[in-house]
Amino acid sequence: MSEWHHRTDAIHWYMQELSSRVVAESGIPGDRYHLGKLTLRGFKDAPDFLLQIDGATDERENFGSALKRSVQCANAFRKFGVEQGDVIILMAPNNIHLTIPMYAAFYLGIAVSGIDCTLGVAELRDTFQLNEPKVIFCLSERADEVASALDGLQFKSKIITFGKADGFTSFSELLENYGSDTSVEDFKAADFDTDNTIGLLIATSGSTGLPKSAACTHKNLAISVPYKWLTFDQFPVPTRLPVVLSPVQWFSALFLFVSSPILRHTRLQSSQPMTQKHAYYIINKYKPTFTMTSPNMLTTLFKTGDREICDFTCFELIIAGGSGVHPSLVKQMKEVMPNTKVMVMYGLSELSGMAFNYDGCRPTSLGRPIQSVKARLVDPATLEDITEPNVTGEFWVKGPTVFKGYYNKPDITAQALVEGGWLRTGDMMYRDAAYNFYYVDRLKLLLKYRNHQISPLEIESVIIKHPDVFEVAVTGIKHEEHGDLPVACVVLYEGSKVTAQEIKDFVKESLTDSKQLRGGVIFLKELPLTSTSKIDRQKLRKLVYSLPRE
Repeated sequence: MSEWHHRTDAIHWYMQELSSRVVAESGIPGDRYHLGKLTLRGFKDAPDFLLQIDGATDERENFGSALKRSVQCANAFRKFGVEQGDVIILMAPNNIHLTIPMYAAFYLGIAVSGIDCTLGVAELRDTFQLNEPKVIFCLSERADEVASALDGLQFKSKIITFGKADGFTSFSELLENYGSDTSVEDFKAADFDTDNTIGLLIATSGSTGLPKSAACTHKNLAISVPYKWLTFDQFPVPTRLPVVLSPVQWFSALFLFVSSPILRHTRLQSSQPMTQKHAYYIINKYKPTFTMTSPNMLTTLFKTGDREICDFTCFELIIAGGSGVHPSLVKQMKEVMPNTKVMVMYGLSELSGMAFNYDGCRPTSLGRPIQSVKARLVDPATLEDITEPNVTGEFWVKGPTVFKGYYNKPDITAQALVEGGWLRTGDMMYRDAAYNFYYVDRLKLLLKYRNHQISPLEIESVIIKHPDVFEVAVTGIKHEEHGDLPVACVVLYEGSKVTAQEIKDFVKESLTDSKQLRGGVIFLKELPLTSTSKIDRQKLRKLVYSLPRE
């Protein structure tokens, strides 16, 4: 079923009214983008409104409680000497306490970095060395490993635990012992330049290189986040209950954490790992109305044979984003919930969010660029603009939501942010005559077979249509004479017995000779994923050399 996703300016009218009150109180024009002052105003406007529910424990917290605790946390930060420009790290499941330090950091201009709470000591040390956090919030059972990762580094970090751990300060102790200096009524957020003060350090996947953090300012985020709410026409309280299915390092979680106090919506989250079984449990119990998550998560949730035990019809809108979305996934979702809007969002951490307005009437297109950005297609070899429709080039974008750079990575930043403030996305696209854009693949992932450029995503889009294929990822192996030979890594549905030759023949029916699976087929139990649940292309490339190919 095709559908038109109507958009309204209601979110912008609401943000204008709220930010005007903030600016009227402070007298500082830039405060219209101050996430801390916007959050404080939101909390104070509706202290009895429900902020969050932990779906694992049914713990609940209202705006008034979150306001008190976040002010206490901000007071503690000030006592510890943590100030504007410093960094805190959140590395824990989505428990009821997780976002309180985030809001406190927003009040003071402290940057917040959410990281994968399952990282090992060596990975944590690399992350800490990059971000140099002043405070790290973690589960009590991870405190000793965090301390080990910090050992020998040239800076000091305070470790705060969710739960009690010998030798460490717990979060409740932090608030009780260090946070009572200033009352909620007397507390004042810090004044700072919202155009240059970092709000979030958003982890990028590292699928094609070492992990890094995109530095997004208060202004970047205050302008970007509302665009995800354009299909809602009532503010505050745009929808009854969004659910957070992603961990804190994902933008799809962060944008709900940022927006809930400001737009006044209750959010459902969980302190337990978001397995398929647990997601089904909280969806059936709480009937959430909105979510944004990755195609991998949605593929798992809407898996044939399992999805029947979950009632997805409670959702008004589901946004899929973060990596390539196969049209077959959207079709499966619409079959299960025909009255739910399904949107595909192309976004980047480096853009603080989304780039296009998706049009459900053109499900294979990303849509047209959103109103706040300028877009162009550029030949990556010559750096000349592509002006004709249906010609593939690298997508470049410019506007107030473009990030400030990769934190403490000036060399990599210089490759991404070029003259004139343009962001080179590294994504290959083309547009039609009506300026609807179509995704091709990552520039670095394109395979070169003889004189042909091959998109792994195009081959994947064919294979995923096979009724026995649950997931697929295509990469290449090097051949001295021919270049890259495509290899399909396939995860079958349980009980399926498809052969490699059947997969090859399936591709041959749809694609030209240069795109055939000359590198073979590998059957896997699961695909390797990054911490942000994208396919780990680096691991995949190494994997195909070590496993037998058919």
